[in-house]
Amino acid sequence: MKVIETLKNIWKIEELKDRIIMTLSLLLVYRFGAQVVLPFIDSTQLAGFAANFEGGGIGTILNAFTGGAFANASVFALGIMPYISASIVVQLMGIAVPYLQKLQKEGESGRRKINQITRWLTIGICLVQAPSYLLSLGSLGVPPEAYLIDNQTLILVVGTIILVTGCVFAMWLGEKITDKGIGNGISLLIMVGIIATLPQAFAQELVSRWNGTGGLFVIIIEVVIWLLVIMACIMLVMAVRKIPVQYARRTASGGYEKNVFGSRQFLPLKLNASGVMPIIFAQALMFVPQAIGTLDSDWAVSIATAFSDIFGFWYNLVFALLIIVFTYFYTAITVPTNKMADDLKRNGGFIPGIRPGTETSEYLDRVMSQITLPGSIFLALIAIVPAFVSLMGVTQSWALFYGGTSMLIMVGVAIDTMQQINSYLLNRHYDGLIKTGKNRKAVA
Repeated sequence: MKVIETLKNIWKIEELKDRIIMTLSLLLVYRFGAQVVLPFIDSTQLAGFAANFEGGGIGTILNAFTGGAFANASVFALGIMPYISASIVVQLMGIAVPYLQKLQKEGESGRRKINQITRWLTIGICLVQAPSYLLSLGSLGVPPEAYLIDNQTLILVVGTIILVTGCVFAMWLGEKITDKGIGNGISLLIMVGIIATLPQAFAQELVSRWNGTGGLFVIIIEVVIWLLVIMACIMLVMAVRKIPVQYARRTASGGYEKNVFGSRQFLPLKLNASGVMPIIFAQALMFVPQAIGTLDSDWAVSIATAFSDIFGFWYNLVFALLIIVFTYFYTAITVPTNKMADDLKRNGGFIPGIRPGTETSEYLDRVMSQITLPGSIFLALIAIVPAFVSLMGVTQSWALFYGGTSMLIMVGVAIDTMQQINSYLLNRHYDGLIKTGKNRKAVA
């Protein structure tokens, strides 16, 4: 009953209702586009092509992030991932490129320029990925009779234009959701793409257990473990270390009263400040052994073979170590402890027992290093959970939903969207979506 009442309250807020309808409509457009096959390919001939992305390999991961569009040879086959790649590159370049550093300090105008640079870089990445995707269709299982035209040059030119346009359109949908809808649009597109493949993966696991060993009892155990992993991901996303901060109160003359009269607040430092980025970086490096395998030597082939199984021991050991390393790296470049210390000093705040300025910066940096270690280990464990559940006989496509980037993205985006809806409810004096309490009448 509480859920029904909350949904009614959401529907009473006109602005929130319009934003939710807009978000769902644009997401529906994106999912529809993922089913539209490239015009020069016969969709009835793609059964063998799609089967290559159901075995739990690297292709399954790529297909999951595009919501099945990759295996459908869809106009959205590249998905939104080129934009994500461009965003990562621009963010990393912001550390070393003075021009980007200057833009980051210019506020809203600088942010718009950075977004424009990211868009152009997205198109550049698409111009590289689109021909590569089209040229690889044959080796991935698209038969020659599936092509409706024989001119390969025409296929490359037209296909590249369509795939680039599809990615740009998906990027536009994401930005419109962010502006006119609810939640982060780009993240929602990725999450919806991941969720789109979940029912099929679960259905395959259900059929496998029902016709094989275990039956309904094992399915229930698997679902319980899946829910426990979700709870662990929520804890990782929400966990913070609260640093007490004391603010001195300004007097009418512009000075400060004694600190005992100031307000005491907390500075939250997230246990996992880097989000899913370490997993994405580590996942990118895990493609290197496959590239090495193309070399004509026995050691190269042996390395590629050892890392070809994403559920294998060596793959997951190296994957976990890389995640821990990249967590420290990404946290160091994205958590500006110096800026946080300067902002505290400028606003008359300080950490009790710590001098403002350099000592505060060093203290925050030390605390971040301490909490990053358990956070990185926890993140690495969640990333390799699919390898452990696969040992239980779980189908590989379903095992991928037990952890890794897919799980963390779904949990993180869901929490972010719920928090935005919750803020609308609380601003209108309704009970929040996340935390319940006494009903409060809306203020006219």
